[in-house]
Amino acid sequence: MQTIVKEGERTKKGDEIMAGTEPGHRGRNGKQKPAADQKMSKAQRERAIVRASFVGIFGNLALTLFKFIVGFASHSIAIILDGVNNATDALSSIVTIVGTKLAGRRPNRSHPFGFGRLEYVTSVIIAIIILAAGIISLRESIDKILHPAVTHYGAITITVIVIAIIAKIAIGIYFNRRGKATNSQALVASGIDSNYDAVLSAGTLVVAIFQLAWNINIDGIVGLVISLVVCKAGLEVLGQAMAPLIGTREDDKFGREIRTYVASFPEVLQAETLVLDNFGPNEIIGSIKIEVPDDMPARTISELSRKIELGVREKFNVLLVVGVNAVNKSGAFKDARRKLEELTEASPQIISFSGFYGDEETSTIYFNLLLDFKSDGEKVTRALVDQMHEAFPTYDFEVESDYDYEG
Repeated sequence: MQTIVKEGERTKKGDEIMAGTEPGHRGRNGKQKPAADQKMSKAQRERAIVRASFVGIFGNLALTLFKFIVGFASHSIAIILDGVNNATDALSSIVTIVGTKLAGRRPNRSHPFGFGRLEYVTSVIIAIIILAAGIISLRESIDKILHPAVTHYGAITITVIVIAIIAKIAIGIYFNRRGKATNSQALVASGIDSNYDAVLSAGTLVVAIFQLAWNINIDGIVGLVISLVVCKAGLEVLGQAMAPLIGTREDDKFGREIRTYVASFPEVLQAETLVLDNFGPNEIIGSIKIEVPDDMPARTISELSRKIELGVREKFNVLLVVGVNAVNKSGAFKDARRKLEELTEASPQIISFSGFYGDEETSTIYFNLLLDFKSDGEKVTRALVDQMHEAFPTYDFEVESDYDYEG
């Protein structure tokens, strides 16, 4: 949200700005590490994701074949459904390859920011595949409970199940590591799903143990539990996949690192209102506002902005646009600045103010407010302007307010 309030003219104008998350290594909670941590090119990253996906395809197809053979031989719905789940995992890896290839296309006139967000769409498709598998399994398990069949387990069956558990744990670890190394949400999602599969295979092992030790058939019940866990995994992956498409808050540490770097330039008095947007794992676009002395020459401002933008691009892989506010901290408006400091410090809804500038020719004071997201931006801004105008009735106030997009 960006709200501009002009006191004197008594007009208001609102505009909405959404801040997303930027590339970096994303975890399950949507947080990310700085993109500067990435040490591979886009081409290397794409090749690494494709290689990892092929490993997943071959591994899961092998497990599918084993489980189908054993499942049909032993008449175990739990093992057969576990095999179906492995088949969907192989399909997920195929989707990951296709999505990565499409997302890597060059930007064009219609899509100037590239196609990087298609990787998030890939994760959504994987989540839907997982959910579909869970729902189908749920239906079959309920049918198995209502119409139980005789199951047969032997040493070969137990051996295959144990091998499946070990294999899925190994695949899950591999996917998670490669997903974090390449900043691929799809691979991380596949890793999470693989970890669930290991637990589900362990459930199948429990079915076999109950059958062999006590001749108790809990095949349908375990199949039901497996189905519910798969559905839960699908919903979790879907939520994580949708988050960057909707737009989430940037990782506080990443935002502070960028703002601290910008503020480290000697000419910068203050760096505020960093807004970042996510156009895919390889494209970070944002803006920041800086304060400079009001007597700084335009040439110096231009050089400073260029140095900041180039530095941020090199250090954080962020395409940053720098907005400049001239400030004057002394002179005729120093009392007004002091009053503004008192009012903002007294308001829990106002995080800070910046860009304070008083124009003597027009008797207008300009400044920016950084507000807490829980606050009513226009109401808080209007109340502050009214208080300032009451204290300084001869001045007009033009205020721009933004929410705290990053920590």
